[in-house]
Formats: sequence, C-alpha cells, structure tokens
Amino acid sequence: MRGAPAKDMLQAQPGESGVLRIVLRGDWLLHGEATPDSTAFRELVDGAPETRGIAFDARELGRWDATLLVGLAALLQHARARELDIDADGLPDGAQRLLQLAGTVGEREGARRGEVRHGLLKRTGLATLKALESGVEVVAFLGELCFSMLRLVRGRAVFDRRDLLLFIQQAGASALPIVSLIAFLVGVIFAFVGVKQLEQFGAGIFVADLVAIAMVREMAAIMTGIILAGRSGAAFAAQLGTMKVNEEIDALRTLGISAMDYLVLPRAIALILMMPLLAAYAALLGIFGGALVSLLMMDLSLVQYIEQTRNAVDVGSVLGGLLKAVVFGIVIAISGCQRGMACGGSAMAVGQATTSAVVMAVLLIVITASILTVVYTAFGI
Repeated sequence: MRGAPAKDMLQAQPGESGVLRIVLRGDWLLHGEATPDSTAFRELVDGAPETRGIAFDARELGRWDATLLVGLAALLQHARARELDIDADGLPDGAQRLLQLAGTVGEREGARRGEVRHGLLKRTGLATLKALESGVEVVAFLGELCFSMLRLVRGRAVFDRRDLLLFIQQAGASALPIVSLIAFLVGVIFAFVGVKQLEQFGAGIFVADLVAIAMVREMAAIMTGIILAGRSGAAFAAQLGTMKVNEEIDALRTLGISAMDYLVLPRAIALILMMPLLAAYAALLGIFGGALVSLLMMDLSLVQYIEQTRNAVDVGSVLGGLLKAVVFGIVIAISGCQRGMACGGSAMAVGQATTSAVVMAVLLIVITASILTVVYTAFGI
C-alpha cells in the first residue's frame, strides 16, 4: 500500500481487558510516501488513557525497513514509562529479533548530548584556555618544523621533490592573477585618495612617495599574505585534513616516514620561497596602479613619477618588506599545515580545519605585521 495515507497505515483498535491492538498496514520505508513518524505511535497510546497493554497486528504489513523499527522503539520506550504490557508476537520475526537485540543493552547514562549553558565568566575562561592550548600546539608545531628544516640542511629529510615543484607552482604561478588584480587595485586606491588630499596643499607629487612606501613596506606583503592564506593555507589544511581522515598519515608513520618531513616541509618551503617573490611583484603592480592614476589626474610626467618613487624607496624599505613576506609565508605554512594535521576524523572536521586555518593565518599575519612595524620604527628601518 505504498503511497497510502498515514492514518490508514497505522490504526489503534481498543480490545478487551484494556489491551490496545495496533494494526500495521502498507509499506514502511524510509523513502516511502506519507509514512507515519515515530510520534504517531505515542499519540495512539496517549489517545487511549485506559490502556493497560499493547498488542500488534501486522498481517497487512508490506515491506519495511528501519522506519518501522524507529517508531516501534519509541513506542516501547513510551510504554515502559507508563508501565504498559507489550505483546510483540504479532510483529514480523525480523522486527521482533531486532527490537529484542536493541533492548538487550540499556542506554548508557549520559550518552545523550545535553545542552549545557555556562555563564559569561565561565565561557570567557573556557575560550581563554582553548586559545592558550592552541597557542601551545602552534609553538610545538613550529619547533617540529625547525627540526625538520635542520634535517633538510643535513640531507636527511625525506620527501618527493616533485611535490615541492607542484606546491611552488600552486603557491606561486597559480596565484599571480589574483595577486596582480588586488595589488593593482590597492595601488589605484592609495593614489586616488592621496591625489584628492595632497592636491589641496599643492603637494600632489608626494603621491608617488605615499604609494611606493605603503606598497613596499606594508601593503604588498600583507595583501599577498592574506591572499595566500585563503588559497594555499586553506588548500594545505584541506589536503592534510583529508589525508588524516583517510588514515594516510598513519600509514606514513607505520612505514617509518616522518609526516613532518614528507608532507609539511615541502609546503612550508614553497610558501617561504614564493611569498617574497609575490610580494615584490605585488609592490611593482601597486606602484604601477598609483602611477596610472597620478598621470591621469595630475599634471605629471612618467619620468617625474619614477624619479620621485626612486627617492622615496631605499634598500631598507625593500628588505623590510621582503622580510615581512618571508615571516608571513612561515605563518601561513604553520597555520594551514598545523590545522590540517590536527584535523578530526570526519568530513565536517576537514571543513572546520580549513576555516580555522584561514582565520588563524589572517590573525597571525596582522599580529606579526604590527610587531614588525614597531620593531622597524624602533630601529629606524
């Protein structure tokens, strides 16, 4: 009776001596149409308050699967709470055996997940402890990466050189289009704002200084780092997280291969090598975008703009920006690989690891950029 109305598939017939007979009809399938849910059984019992026992009539029952068992299990639990007698002889033999098996071992106390509400102070404390624990894990991971670098210098690190070339291509050449677009537009924005403000004081020529210094010292490395955090960092976390779920990392360890050397080291090297190159490229694109806006909005020549940019940017500014890019590359590698290696054993955990890797990388980029800026200012760099 597939597709029959739910009320025709499940009916209650009061019997003698307070025994309620439940009649089952039709096909009880998970993908069936109009199949009654588990609450329908309890509603039948609650509709007969004088009931002292329950019996079943399954002579018209068709095909069935777990949908029927879920409803019967909910009914049995409700009946035990009301201390009703259950006569399951009218059910199919398979359903009787499965219900008996399910009731053999009782539900463990505390097995159900309960909603626990904490106060603001306790939530703050738990969040602080979790952040400290994550910080300790990141520092420990950084230490393991340093030891892996030492093994690389000694020629004892084992990884596939082809993987290194692949990660360099993914973190470098594949990121050029988005880095080019973002860097060019950032340079355009800086120049547009600078022209509007500085021309009021007759100092429009210093737009070249503003764009060049901002891009070389700060924005090129920061924007490139954020882009790679969303691309490479997230990709590395997803890759390693999937390998963790598929137990591929455990297989490497069983073979005596260091997962840090084989999986993390080539990814970290690729980011450390590509970040300064991409940052330098982004700085040039930003300066070009600033020059384009300045030439269109002011009475300047290209030679004047280039000469002003050369006077504004010194070697210290260039090296400072490249050093920031290298640090950001290390930060992205640690965030992506550490969260991927610490991933749980489910598909949802992979998504959570990817999200946390991007958030951690962006947060650490901003923090390290602030610290390095203060250090550069203190030392006059």
